[in-house]
Amino acid sequence: MLQANQDGTAVCIESTPNQVNQSGGYSGKTPAEFVQFVHTVATDMGFPAERIILGGDHLGPHVWQNETSASAMLKAHELVRQSILAGYTKIHLDTSMRCADDPQGALNEEVMTERAADLCQTAEAAFSGRAAGSPPPYYVVGTEVPVPGGEQKAEASLSVTRTEDLERTLELTRKAFLHRGLEAAWRRVIAIVVQAGVDFGDASIFAYDRVKARRLSLQIEKQEGLVFEAHSTDYQTRQALKAMVEDHFAILKVGPWLTYAFREGIFALAEIEQEWLAGRKGVVLSQIRETLETAMLSNPIYWKNYYHGDETYVAYARKYSYSDRCRYYWLQPEVEAALGRLRTNLSCNPPPLTLLSQYLPIQFEAIRQGNALNSPEGLIRHKIQEVTSRYAYACGRRMNSVTDCQ
Repeated sequence: MLQANQDGTAVCIESTPNQVNQSGGYSGKTPAEFVQFVHTVATDMGFPAERIILGGDHLGPHVWQNETSASAMLKAHELVRQSILAGYTKIHLDTSMRCADDPQGALNEEVMTERAADLCQTAEAAFSGRAAGSPPPYYVVGTEVPVPGGEQKAEASLSVTRTEDLERTLELTRKAFLHRGLEAAWRRVIAIVVQAGVDFGDASIFAYDRVKARRLSLQIEKQEGLVFEAHSTDYQTRQALKAMVEDHFAILKVGPWLTYAFREGIFALAEIEQEWLAGRKGVVLSQIRETLETAMLSNPIYWKNYYHGDETYVAYARKYSYSDRCRYYWLQPEVEAALGRLRTNLSCNPPPLTLLSQYLPIQFEAIRQGNALNSPEGLIRHKIQEVTSRYAYACGRRMNSVTDCQ
């Protein structure tokens, strides 16, 4: 929201089914509760609610793929229905994953598109029950979808979606929509997800190569009103992100890079806290890094399938991996309490600029230029804007102080 305020733009915020669903997800929020949460933050930030675009990412059976297709899709339909009723207006229909009773191997593309069209039908029915004048849902389709949260296994390279596969997916999806009488919804399909050759894993980044994506980029120009939606664009360079937008990958999804920057900021503040306040009378250090590690070890469900290697490497990855699986633990009560202590310690005892120069040099420069505050919140927000400013630059927004510092 800070970035959008600086650039005079809207902000698009999306939730995935594992984060937000009818049972709460790992955030503990239903779609309606998530919308309320976002609007509460907007009020606190002085950001206009009408400039918020709320979306559902990977809406489909992903969370329930270990169940039968009938059971998983029933729950996916309910998630879509609740998302629309809550006010989501950007809907990514993702039915690319196998359910427990589906045949082994890659799921048949006709099955994927039929299931996606069924979900769209549910979304349209839910929208018909909303108040008159409510904005209609817009859809993102596509079956060649990167793994949510980044790759779990090391890969040597990624293949860019073939143009013939793009055309086939669009035609199958169009037929499935029209067969259900969803002509109006089809006109609101704004993007298709393809593999642009970008992704990230535990310790790897697949960089954008516009030469390899050239044929795909030219092919979408034949589809009126459609652009590409690129997932897993985290950790790309500013120049690569700008090239992607120029090549019609006009919707750039970013997630773990933001929490990765948050984690970097927290760890830097923990180092500053240690240097500045250790041994000071009346101050209890936050021990935030140790508390986070304890929380991850006590409940390894969110990282154990992502980090592979000996014990030393896995311990390193829990902290520093591009996959940033520690993002699942910041809301744990003991971690939240340690974060609160860190904020209190450094709010009551603002660190000297010499320590900021050592551990947060970009924020040090921003403070000296009057573009950031020497407070825990100000420093962390500016750290995250190191990432958001790159996306603003890629989308043609004006340069700001964060970008200038880089």
